[in-house]
Amino acid sequence: MSDLPNEKMPLRFHLEELRTRLIRSLVAVGAAMGGSYYFREELMAIITRPLVSVMPKGSHLIFTGLPEAFLNYLKISLFSALVISAPFILYQLWKFISPGLYASEKKYVVPFVLSSTILFSGGVLFAYFLVLPPAFGFFMEFSTDFLRPMLTLREYLSFATRLLLAFGVIFEIPVVIFFLSRIGVVSARTLSRQRKYAILIIFILAAILTPTPDAFTQMMMALPMIVLYEAGILVARWGEKKARRQDQ
Repeated sequence: MSDLPNEKMPLRFHLEELRTRLIRSLVAVGAAMGGSYYFREELMAIITRPLVSVMPKGSHLIFTGLPEAFLNYLKISLFSALVISAPFILYQLWKFISPGLYASEKKYVVPFVLSSTILFSGGVLFAYFLVLPPAFGFFMEFSTDFLRPMLTLREYLSFATRLLLAFGVIFEIPVVIFFLSRIGVVSARTLSRQRKYAILIIFILAAILTPTPDAFTQMMMALPMIVLYEAGILVARWGEKKARRQDQ
């Protein structure tokens, strides 16, 4: 079998392929969302636990509009569906980009899907257990006998789901760097030499991606990104060494 990528395909083929992969991903998300909605009460209890555990005694989350509770159940079901169907979505992404890869690179489908799923899930869990509880604990410290929080369910879910998804995405940095290095867009040497600029960009991204302007949440996002960037350099260096050995 040739080790060269497939010949250049027309734009129409790529658009049709993209549509097929998107439709399959949406069907998977829809099916997972239907199943998640059945467990909506349990899912709601899980995702609100970091806040409820630090709220003053007797406090409750509230909703201020008639359809708000229903819409938020749909939102949490959608979020759960995205997490559940992530492996399938990542596989569809791989199938879309694989025609442009060398034959020897197409065998990375299992490591790609597995590592991407683990990193995405790890990012969500990192945020859930290590970022949300102390962040909410900090904000709840401003509650007094004369100042009581009245938090809406909509506001909380928007904050929590955005933060959880953001952490899930940024934990994919090593995988992204690896494939960028494989196609020659970046190299481990360049990434190492541009480290100081990368760190600056990381802190800017952390400030943009975090739903609140507090320094704690931004630092809790920026520090893992720096570690993941360094991990990406190591992975890229490993990939480059492996490619050189194959060329010899």
